[in-house]
Amino acid sequence: MVIAGFGCRAGATPDSFRSALAAAGIRPDALAVPADRAAVIAEFAEGQGLSVHPIDAALLDGLDTPTRSTVSLARRGVGSVAEAVALAAAGPGARIVVPRLISSDRMATCAIAQGPDQ
Repeated sequence: MVIAGFGCRAGATPDSFRSALAAAGIRPDALAVPADRAAVIAEFAEGQGLSVHPIDAALLDGLDTPTRSTVSLARRGVGSVAEAVALAAAGPGARIVVPRLISSDRMATCAIAQGPDQ
C-alpha cells in the first residue's frame, strides 16, 4: 500500500494538500494525517476519491523519520509529521519513498510511504 502522509497548519486548504501531493508525483492508495487534523483534509480527500487514515498521536511515539524538523519535534515529538503518519498508516516494515515536501503556500507537508508488500 502506498500512503501519502500529511502534516499541516490549521489554515491549510485543499490547494495546500494538492500542491504538496503534486510535488511528490505519486498517486497514493490512501491518505494519512494526525487524528486532530482529519477534518482539515476531508474535503481534499473526498475530491481525490481517497480514504483518510487518522493517526492517533500515541502511534507516532518513537517513529524515526528521515527528515528532522525542529518545529515538528517541538510540537509533535517526531522529526516529520508527514513522514511519521505515512509510516504508521502503511504498517510495520513500511519505508519512506518520498521524503517530506512542502506545499507552495507552506501550509502543508506531504511524504510518501510504501508498505512492505509493494
